[in-house]
Amino acid sequence: MLTRKQHELLMYIHERIKETGVSPSFDEMKDALDLASKSGIHRLITALEERGFLRRLAHRARALEVIKLPAQATAAAPAKGRQAFKPQVFEGNGGGAPQAPHAANDTRELPILGKIAAGTPIEAIQHERDRLIVPETMLGAGEHYVLEVQGDSMINAGIFDGDHVIIKKGDTANTGEIVVALVNGEEATLKRLRRKGASIALEAANPTYETRIFGPDQVQVQGKLVGLIRRYH
Repeated sequence: MLTRKQHELLMYIHERIKETGVSPSFDEMKDALDLASKSGIHRLITALEERGFLRRLAHRARALEVIKLPAQATAAAPAKGRQAFKPQVFEGNGGGAPQAPHAANDTRELPILGKIAAGTPIEAIQHERDRLIVPETMLGAGEHYVLEVQGDSMINAGIFDGDHVIIKKGDTANTGEIVVALVNGEEATLKRLRRKGASIALEAANPTYETRIFGPDQVQVQGKLVGLIRRYH
């Protein structure tokens, strides 16, 4: 029998590995379970190892393997405290701007505002350069726009160079959400936002990129990621 926190952590790790192919960091697990320190995560992981649910993989950072799930576990949702982004990937056509299937009243035409860096930040969002037809099922209420991803810093979140990301316009975001962030009024980047006290961290989903820390007045949220469209050649 697992405790509630052990069960939450196990299912969170399971969902993250299923979504991204890698296990979450200790900071991500701490935030997801609303724990005050990473020592509590260490104790939970040790307990799950001792009960045969988890295994640490030697010589690899952030490497956990889920060996089994509790008998009562079905398709569990991510642990409380953080909704992990699971890309809604829609396959576009092979040439030009990707096109979603067009059915009356089931699509919406959105502006493509340029490229967004998933790597080293590039210039701020440009003016509209094209339009893209997007299924309504990827959207919802509110204003949306599209950006083309440039770079590989979000590959472990399922976001690749050349993808078109669907952004819901807004100036607020919860910690752990993937956002379009405008840095110092001139650099736009796609990153996971984390609040660390009075500071804001912009976190990549690729271990080769460092997390960048900014003051609260240096980062302006321009929208949140809600889906993406991928073109296959």
